Amino acid sequence: MAGYKVRAAESGDCEEIIRMIQELAEYEKLSDQVKNTAEGLRRDGFEEPSPLFRCLVAEAEDEQKRAEGPRLVGYALSHYIYSTWEGRSLYLEDLYVMPSYRGKGIGSKLLTATAEMCLSLGCARLQLSVLDWNQPAISFYQSRGGRNLSDEEGWRIIRFLPEDLRRMISKNAERDGDPGLL
Repeated sequence: MAGYKVRAAESGDCEEIIRMIQELAEYEKLSDQVKNTAEGLRRDGFEEPSPLFRCLVAEAEDEQKRAEGPRLVGYALSHYIYSTWEGRSLYLEDLYVMPSYRGKGIGSKLLTATAEMCLSLGCARLQLSVLDWNQPAISFYQSRGGRNLSDEEGWRIIRFLPEDLRRMISKNAERDGDPGLL
């Protein structure tokens, strides 16, 4: 990984991080789902009294490399989750390296740095999700000891969007005559 270092992201990195988030979304064929902005990242990760996420970035170390391409070429963004069985855990939301910088060990360095952070924070585990068609990512994580819980334990990811939540609340209020908790 000569020429690139991994460091904690700073507020001034948000423009480049959001650019890479958009690139990742395009790769995953989900670009229409990106609603976040650099300002949102800055607020949530750097201005909150308790930041909502942690982010590591891979940065070109010398000026020549920066002149040849972007200053930041990858990132790993994670946040706390809580396991009722094991306690504090870390969820790796994204690990991304720009395509032209892959194969240089940058992704491995980002994942290793995330693993070190996970253990230093006293987390019981590191967890992440991978799209079922993304075989390169699945192979990458499994080659480093990651376990596919879909295969091993049968877990599936369930998501509720705001319209789903509103519909659920409305149906329960109609059925129970209950205005809800809020």
